[in-house]
Amino acid sequence: MDNIYDIIIVGGGPAGLSCGLYASRAKLKTLVLEKDSMGGQMFLTGSIENYPGSSEISTGMSLTNRFKEQAESFGCEIIKNKVAKLELNDKIKTVVCETETYKAKTVVIATGATRRKLGIPGEDEFSGKGVSYCATCDGSFFQGLEILVIGSGNSAFEEAIELTKFGKKVYLAHRKDLSKVTPVILERARKNEKIEFLPQEEIQEIKGDGLVKSVIFKNSESGQETEFCVKEGDPTFGVFVFIGSKPNSQFLGEFSGLENGYILTNREMETKVPGVFAAGDIRAKSVRQIVTAAADGAIAAISAEKYITENF
Repeated sequence: MDNIYDIIIVGGGPAGLSCGLYASRAKLKTLVLEKDSMGGQMFLTGSIENYPGSSEISTGMSLTNRFKEQAESFGCEIIKNKVAKLELNDKIKTVVCETETYKAKTVVIATGATRRKLGIPGEDEFSGKGVSYCATCDGSFFQGLEILVIGSGNSAFEEAIELTKFGKKVYLAHRKDLSKVTPVILERARKNEKIEFLPQEEIQEIKGDGLVKSVIFKNSESGQETEFCVKEGDPTFGVFVFIGSKPNSQFLGEFSGLENGYILTNREMETKVPGVFAAGDIRAKSVRQIVTAAADGAIAAISAEKYITENF
């Protein structure tokens, strides 16, 4: 079994790299497979202040490099390759990639989730420069500034309430139909004096000069366009997008134990398939942060080691 890995981790974000660190440090033959940029969404984050031990100048890129270098220092092998399919029913698992096929005693799925985007002009250009998808991550950057929230579900309303801790005013642009918002959350938002509702404004474009300076709205009833601009004296304002996320689980096919595309696990990160674990944002869970993904990865590695000891 020399050519068989003890553990193959699919996904090189914080969950996958944390799992790789713990597994390789435990002397397991470990492989991390990542199809895109190492670090996942963490890599794309401009500044990180809420990961323990982060310095004042921590960026997603610098934190990703630290994760990666630490895992590799213990012998973790990291390869860029896209996984096409997983064959998980046998005791020895098979991971089929575009250019290679690998085998392992255990597999950890850590492919994360992708934030849904508006798909409008300026969104990608100003991502990290005013446009954000995480209140917990970026709310503090807009202390004392105005904040615009886009979304019509529970997450948008909850995050709007959270952002009132930082912004001097929070504007919530949402559809007129609020059936997706639970009554208690809706009531809390309505009672918050810092929140102003924009029930018929649909965002069309984000504009700026280095930082966000304005957005173009179109009224859903009249069709009239208006420009929402940064207030005099403010350097920018925040545009927070909360229109849902989608799990990166398309390659799993008919995997046993999915909930809306997310993988169901127990507290040990075990899935319904023996020897297969999941970690990070791909899991069905309520909190998706770098620190929780890293914790999931550590638990998955420890659980995989225990599985190997008991079954091989």
